[in-house]
Amino acid sequence: MNIRPSAAIRQNYNEIAELCRKTQTPVYLTKNGEGDLVVMDIESFTRRERMLQLRENLLAVEEDRAMGRRGCSIDELESYLDIVLKEG
Repeated sequence: MNIRPSAAIRQNYNEIAELCRKTQTPVYLTKNGEGDLVVMDIESFTRRERMLQLRENLLAVEEDRAMGRRGCSIDELESYLDIVLKEG
């Protein structure tokens, strides 16, 4: 875990940005010794957001399945995708 004082972002922006990109992990910034902000590179942030969205979608599907709701078959999905692709 990378922890830096908040002043480091003002004094060493390039160093912090490079650390984020190189490690692909967030840098935690503290203010008066307490956690204040988290900084991360945009690529890691985007990947993390996509992963969270995928998990939310999978959880919703699993909840539907557990409640007995029927989804669509592979054949139905394939037909739907064919229609969508032809329209596009």
